[in-house]
Amino acid sequence: MNDRKFANTLARGLSVLRAFRVSDNGITHTELVVRTGLAPATITRLTHTLKELGYVSQHGSLLRLGPAAFALASVANASSSFLDIADGPMQTLAEDTRTMVLLAVPDGASMTLVRTWRPQGVASIWLEPGNRVPVAGSSTGQSFLAGLSDSRFAAKMPSDEWTALRRDGRAQLAAQGFTFVQGPARYTSNVNAVAHPYFAADLGEPVVFACGATPDMLSDARILSEVGPALRSVVRDLERKTGAPRTYDAHT
Repeated sequence: MNDRKFANTLARGLSVLRAFRVSDNGITHTELVVRTGLAPATITRLTHTLKELGYVSQHGSLLRLGPAAFALASVANASSSFLDIADGPMQTLAEDTRTMVLLAVPDGASMTLVRTWRPQGVASIWLEPGNRVPVAGSSTGQSFLAGLSDSRFAAKMPSDEWTALRRDGRAQLAAQGFTFVQGPARYTSNVNAVAHPYFAADLGEPVVFACGATPDMLSDARILSEVGPALRSVVRDLERKTGAPRTYDAHT
């Protein structure tokens, strides 16, 4: 990033922590290299520092998140009071729509899943916390960009692709109250999703709630008639309860 105030070493260290996933039972240095795109020598230095600070632990050749990472996560969860309020309504939404409901947060050029709610008794391919989807081509990414203020969007030095994605997303939010990327523009043909940005009173940027499933379970027609409106209703009710509702203008 071309910013003199930007601490690249810190960013790389955080990218190591973000590389761990819920399904991991320990990962190797080699896997961290693959997931982060950093050089092996850089991974060695960063993991050594993170181990010394307690953010990573090592057992044999396997690395896991350490107690300091758990403590940090506990503070983050405790300070995000909206998650306690959201838990019941999002699980009900998952059951009613028979889709996976998820909470995604921005992570560079990706959106990272941090919480999921799954309907009982539905067999499908599900994403899990820690998985990432690209901003470009995903409904969660489009919804995040559409929810950004002009100044925060400009600070990300957006590409023409992001600018077009945001413009379309804002038009969708203004017209129907949710966003979804359709057809060949989707980053994958295996997942269909509808999304809505969410603002808590204490968040500087939006996070995104979304409903997703395989296209045979969640068609575009079903998004428009049923699942999108249901998601919109739940998220807007949550915003009212947490004091940060938003309106959207298709022309900004």
